[in-house]
Amino acid sequence: MGLQIVKNSDSTPRKVLAAVYARVSTINNGQDPTMQTRELTEYCQRRGWAVYDTYVDDGFSGKKDSRPQLNRMMRDAHARRFDVVICWRFDRFSRSVSHLCRALETFHALDIQFVSMIEQVDTTTPTGKLVFTILGAVAEGERLPLLGAAARKPAGRTLLVGGMKQNQRAVQAQVFSMKGRERKWFQ
Repeated sequence: MGLQIVKNSDSTPRKVLAAVYARVSTINNGQDPTMQTRELTEYCQRRGWAVYDTYVDDGFSGKKDSRPQLNRMMRDAHARRFDVVICWRFDRFSRSVSHLCRALETFHALDIQFVSMIEQVDTTTPTGKLVFTILGAVAEGERLPLLGAAARKPAGRTLLVGGMKQNQRAVQAQVFSMKGRERKWFQ
């Protein structure tokens, strides 16, 4: 079931116009949006969609709601210049569940569909909307390990390790003291 939108007065359907969105967090660290845009453009061709424009944010975090190309794309969406937004993965669009949900509501109000190519989610269906929300939560959760343990917790505070609270420094000290006892600690 392909997306086909008829907007002109005669019965001839026009091509669906797609906005391709890509993002990489860092520049000069081996991240290149070219692979994303190439695959997204090929996907549009396979679906018979015309690419209206390609919006690429280089070096911007997905947790930021405001990014230059994302903002430009949203302005074009409000001007109703395309019918569908396609991104490579949810986390390329946003790592914030609230931002994803707000964008989805905006697209819904503007009658613009949202497709995530890798997750194969299409918001034209109720199941697609459900999966979109769940995967958005996962994308936000995946951001936490990227911050690093030191950034999330001050030194000397307790960590939740294996379901038990333990003091990180005390555990490290105990392990180092056991190593110095020549295997007596496990006999």
